[in-house]
Amino acid sequence: METSFGLDYASLEDTGFVAKYQASCFCGAVRYEVSADPVDAKICHCTTCQRLHGAPMQWAAIFHKHHVRFIAGLEDLFFYNSEQNRPERILPCKVRCGKCGTPIADEGRRMWLAFPSLFDFGYPVEVPESFKPTCHLFYGSRVIEIQDDLPKWSGHKNYSELL
Repeated sequence: METSFGLDYASLEDTGFVAKYQASCFCGAVRYEVSADPVDAKICHCTTCQRLHGAPMQWAAIFHKHHVRFIAGLEDLFFYNSEQNRPERILPCKVRCGKCGTPIADEGRRMWLAFPSLFDFGYPVEVPESFKPTCHLFYGSRVIEIQDDLPKWSGHKNYSELL
């Protein structure tokens, strides 16, 4: 559904939307809900994710965008297209809170790659099984070895060499 900003997320008026999980940025200005479990979760080791997150890897849970609904802060979003090096919502792009700078998600044309660390899983934290990573991507670019039993792909899952 279209919002007032032309973004294809669920709207607040969607009475059929039932929130299953909630997420927010560090300062709380940007808050959103999802109405389904992720379709997949992964850990990305590409150099773009490393640089933009200031971390050795990025953990993402992947949702269809129509399962995402902003409840606050849509006007505070900052978009950045890393392929064109432009601070615009040119899909795919990175999404951050414009107030505190928290990375919110990677937005694709139909998918929303959310960062599970922004979700409220209660305390003590109990990450749902559907949010747990199923593989590593771009593992050849890793900066640290990860000792787990997850498949490690040289690029995208099922479209590259299994390392």
